[in-house]
Amino acid sequence: MRNKLFIAVLLGSFITSFSASAINVALPAIGKEFYLYTVSLSWLSTLYLLSNAFLLLPFGKIADIYGRKKLFSIGLFVFSIGALISILSFNYDILAFSRIIQGFGGSILFATTPALVSSISLSSERGKNLGYYVTSVYLGLSLGPSLGGFLTKYFSWRSIFIFTLILGMISFIMSLFVEEELEGQSSVKFDLLGSFLYAFSVTFILLGLSNLKNELGIMGILFGAYLLFLFYYVEKKISNPIFPINLFRNRRFIFSNLSAFINYGATSALSFLLSIYLQSVKYIAPHIAGFLLSFQPISQVIFSPWAGRLSDRKDPGIIASLGMLIISIVIFFLSFLSPNTPIFLISLSGFFLGFGFALFSSPNTNAIMGSVDRSLYGVASSTLATMRVLGQTFSMALVNSVFSILLKDMSGLEFSLDFMYAFRILLYIFTLLCALGIWASFQRNKE
Repeated sequence: MRNKLFIAVLLGSFITSFSASAINVALPAIGKEFYLYTVSLSWLSTLYLLSNAFLLLPFGKIADIYGRKKLFSIGLFVFSIGALISILSFNYDILAFSRIIQGFGGSILFATTPALVSSISLSSERGKNLGYYVTSVYLGLSLGPSLGGFLTKYFSWRSIFIFTLILGMISFIMSLFVEEELEGQSSVKFDLLGSFLYAFSVTFILLGLSNLKNELGIMGILFGAYLLFLFYYVEKKISNPIFPINLFRNRRFIFSNLSAFINYGATSALSFLLSIYLQSVKYIAPHIAGFLLSFQPISQVIFSPWAGRLSDRKDPGIIASLGMLIISIVIFFLSFLSPNTPIFLISLSGFFLGFGFALFSSPNTNAIMGSVDRSLYGVASSTLATMRVLGQTFSMALVNSVFSILLKDMSGLEFSLDFMYAFRILLYIFTLLCALGIWASFQRNKE
């Protein structure tokens, strides 16, 4: 019975990550059908991100109170409904609405999947199963561009959502066959005020990071930070907070999540930067560039289950720190790229980068889930997901800020030189962030 739930969880993890990456390939086709400008298209991704992020922690707490399997099934159903609305969309407004619905469904799934995997696993096998979970996520991310591009080219952009709808309903039906409930605490009262403060603080911070180069962006971050302070104050005063304040005294939990934030902040923009480098500096065709960049997620898919099993036998904090060290070395190496660098080094670097990600992701997730009581798995899972979203947004905000300062709207040799300079500056920053991440990763084991 629990094997069925585990398979349903893996499918759910795959479709959320696949949908997020595949939609980017379909944006030009969507824009052509609905006569949209680039700004309007970018909001399809932004709306999904915001609706995904701002309810992560409340959904995690709701899962701990009312049952993780139950909420996971609801998440699959909501995500599938969003996909169905996307298929039937006949204008931009309906499509944008469908992305919000999918974001809500994805938020429930991200908040519950690591918690569910941990709940149905023996403590001696938690790392191994989390490794398979990470593999399903990165398999979706790696197949998204290629499979999404194939579906868009030979069918239509709607076929991406048909594909996710079919898998989503299969996963939903499989989850219904698991009748037992997991870790419900229905007698606990839900913290509504804390949920509102958290939701709006994360929303303002994300919007601020997305507009870091202007004053409104800075004001958004500051106002979001103020709401976070209020959130902390409120959580201290109530008996059943959505985020137990005593977790701030849990070094393993806090520093593992900080390491996750830094890792995503230092690495999420890498594929974007390398894609520009390959296509605009090396003048390589998009499909070949995609192939060269696929070595990183493929490597992570290969090594994540092994890294997860290793974290069951060895200290996951030490393994995650080693992964961060490998990532930092590869990023520093990439800072020496030039227009004349052989392209096979990109694939080789991607392979080692994926190996570093595998050593970090599964063991770090195992460290986080193993640092809290089973009754807080939903909170731990949603906190990690929040760190992921904030880190990814911060990474792209850094890129946009550096580009706005150093790059002009130009092409040819002058663009290549300016881009390589900006590229190098960004990778130096990412290397320093990784060094900070290594420090944070080692801090988790200190008393």
